[in-house]
Amino acid sequence: MHLSESARAVFAVLAAAGTATRPQLAAGAGLSKPTVSSAVAELEAAGLAACSGTASGGTGRSAAVYALGAAAGAVLAVDLGPSRTQVRGCALDGTLLAQGTGSRPDAADVVSKVLSELPASAPLRAVVVAVGDVTTRGREGTGERPATAKAGPAFDAMAVALPPGVPVHLENNVNCAALAELHEGAARGRDTFGYLRIGVGIGLGVVIGGQVLRGANHAAGEVARLPYPWDEDRAPRHEGLEEHLGARSLLRRAADAWPQADGPCPRTTERLFALADTGHPAACDVVGRHAADVGRLAAAATAVLDPGLIVLGGDVGSNPQLLPGVRAELARLSWPTEVVSSALGDSGTVVGATELAVARGIQTVTDGVPVKH
Repeated sequence: MHLSESARAVFAVLAAAGTATRPQLAAGAGLSKPTVSSAVAELEAAGLAACSGTASGGTGRSAAVYALGAAAGAVLAVDLGPSRTQVRGCALDGTLLAQGTGSRPDAADVVSKVLSELPASAPLRAVVVAVGDVTTRGREGTGERPATAKAGPAFDAMAVALPPGVPVHLENNVNCAALAELHEGAARGRDTFGYLRIGVGIGLGVVIGGQVLRGANHAAGEVARLPYPWDEDRAPRHEGLEEHLGARSLLRRAADAWPQADGPCPRTTERLFALADTGHPAACDVVGRHAADVGRLAAAATAVLDPGLIVLGGDVGSNPQLLPGVRAELARLSWPTEVVSSALGDSGTVVGATELAVARGIQTVTDGVPVKH
């Protein structure tokens, strides 16, 4: 798309604002009013902007209000979770256009359904897929893909539903959730923190100066690889810490410790935490010991990063019953660090993926031109 630099700058401001008058666009883009008028006319001619109404100014005069046009397009965000897939289609101003949820094996069908519900007049500008894996570049011409079998086969099965020719970007699911907490969740107002996810697996999203730390191998925060166990008698196992802290091991430990007189042991973490919430002694003991283990992981992260804030997320980690034990163990082992529960729950990953998709979509239209402030 051959747009002038001023038109691209104005488009980026309009997409971020949703709606704006010409004076507001001029202020946001750092351009003169005549230049903005010309840029708006160019965007209207291309169908990228349209007048959506008028607004009264302080002088009593009315000003035209602009919004994105139909040709601005849409983006797709996919959370390819370990058991569930969440998909959202949005306009480039973030407006939700369609969404769907399904099992991981049904990911391609969910993607196809959401794509079919997007406006036919809106070209798809970008796709962001959140995966529970490190991402890497494929062979020449094949783009990004998951680096291991954790998400590789599931991604390949889902990718057949994506339309050809649309840029597809992969991001680690924990990094997506961390970005969501930064912009819309428990870390708003903080530009440095750690997002610690505890669920079926474990992961750490590291945000420093408002940016996600990805690392040389895109593997920053892969705390599953921290050596565990680590003592004189036992050698660390590959991803042994994830095996120990994952939800399956938590339930196995609960089964091992469960008194026969208390009846059947909970088969889900939700049931285990529900019993602990009622004061069930065995459940409280298992949850307390798990909280201490999570606190030790938080202490390890704090020792390296000193983030000032740890946000606990994931199906297990976001449960507020973990907070007292995590805080106590972290305080015992490290320096003062705030610990809070995720504010977004299981929607955090798809929310973060949507934010990234919108940003990528805008870049596709504007060719990455910087917005002046």
